[in-house]
This record gives sequence, structure tokens and C-alpha cells, in this order.
Amino acid sequence: MLLEKLNEDYKEAVRNKDETKRNTINLLLSALKYRQIELRASGKELTDEEIIGVISKEIKKRKEAIELYEKGNRQDLAEKEKRELEILESYMPKQLSEEELLKIIDETIKSVGASSPSDVGKVMKELMPKVKGKADGSLVKSLVEKRLAS
Repeated sequence: MLLEKLNEDYKEAVRNKDETKRNTINLLLSALKYRQIELRASGKELTDEEIIGVISKEIKKRKEAIELYEKGNRQDLAEKEKRELEILESYMPKQLSEEELLKIIDETIKSVGASSPSDVGKVMKELMPKVKGKADGSLVKSLVEKRLAS
């Protein structure tokens, strides 16, 4: 299970005195504990899918921070965020290639009968569960918009 791997990697990072990896995993484990508490309230358990969802949110935070730090000319902080981003991405499932993603998008557009840019929401609702954790949501949305615009 992914949670066990995270705990093992945390222990290894502590042993190896890898401060960046230790801190990144520690923050992730903390976010996972909060998610686990939320789920217990509704009687559910933390699954690998839930963990991937939390990791995705953490990745999104890092990407936004990198962008802001680069705009603010703070390369030192941007580099730190990039290292954390690499660590987090190592726990994600293999990402779909753009070719694979376009194939799934085309199938979904066909199955929901979408034909115009106003159908983006309908397509995204059906599509995101299929690609969750395997593709960046903003990339998926832009590809869907391009497909429906043409």
C-alpha cells in the first residue's frame, strides 16, 4: 500500500539525513492524516486512490508556489519547491502520454454526445474519474476545450 511506502521512505530519509525528502514526506503524511480524519467522519477508510488525490493537491500547491516564486525573482525558494515537487511526483502513478489522453478524451466526447465548447463540463465530469492521478487536470481541460472547439 502507498501509505506503507511513504512511511518507509520517511524512515529512510531520516536515517539518511535527507532533510528535503523528510520534510516533504512529513508534510504529505500530515495532509493524509487530515484526509483520513475527514473520511472516518463519513465511515470510509483511506485508500490508495484517496492518497493519490491528496498527493495531486500537494503537487498543485508546489506548482503554484514555483510560479509565484519565479515571478517574485526568488530562485532559491523556487528550487526548493521544485525538489519537493520531484519527490511528490515519484509517488504518483505513471502519467498518461498526450496521445493516450487524447484517445480517452475522444472516446468520452463520443460517449456523452458532446459537440460544442459549452459541453466541456459534461465531458470533464465523465472524464476526470478515468484519468485522476494519471494526468494534470488543467492539461486535460485545455485538451478537451481544443477538441470541442474544432
